[in-house]
Amino acid sequence: MTEGSAAGAHADKELLAVHALEAGYGKIGVLHGVTLRVAAGEVVALLGPNGAGKTTLLRTLSGLLPRTAGEVRFDGRDMRDAGPREAARAGLVHVVEGHRVFTQISVNDNLLLAGYDLPRGERAARVDEALSFFPEIAAKRLDRGGALSGGQQQMLAVAQGLVRRPRLLMLDEPSAGLSPVLVDRVLDVVTRLRAQGTAVLLVEQLIDKALAVSDRVYALAQGQVVLSASAAETDLHHRLERAYFGA
Repeated sequence: MTEGSAAGAHADKELLAVHALEAGYGKIGVLHGVTLRVAAGEVVALLGPNGAGKTTLLRTLSGLLPRTAGEVRFDGRDMRDAGPREAARAGLVHVVEGHRVFTQISVNDNLLLAGYDLPRGERAARVDEALSFFPEIAAKRLDRGGALSGGQQQMLAVAQGLVRRPRLLMLDEPSAGLSPVLVDRVLDVVTRLRAQGTAVLLVEQLIDKALAVSDRVYALAQGQVVLSASAAETDLHHRLERAYFGA
């Protein structure tokens, strides 16, 4: 099966459905009626200026933040009472922004911890599978997490998510602080995941890079979806600019 047909074989099946979602921090509302969808095997970019609510949206979808209104369904299941553990077990995996790795233990142990609830043999197989995406850190699997460069720690954070073998992987600014070469390495993984039928919801500030690996795009501004489009639209940059600034 070719890369395009592998993705296309899944893309008509809705995996994540979000309707009229509202959430925030305490009495401070951040998301105001967000509605979006992600199909199986589809890469969707989530763009918007700083403070638009992108990270809040991912945190709400993965159960790190409670919603105040609206609906989230994952593969038809209502996720109302699902916390981060239940979401991950269902296949909805969130790689948070920043290098959230354990610096005092080895790369291998970081990855084993990500699959803590799996049978021992299954964990080992999934660690090897995750490391196959990142030869740079596979070669350092016995080194402490703290001995890795910032870019390698970011790779490790993504690999931790892959250990869960997600059906939908949510990446929050995976390129943050990386060199251009490492940005391309991480985003190449997104393309490979799509070819395998894994859906990705990608928050990214590097718009051109994000669009190059995405099927569709949503733009958020002030906690609302202000644009939904194909990533291949020729005038998308102008539409994004107008959407961000409310024109």
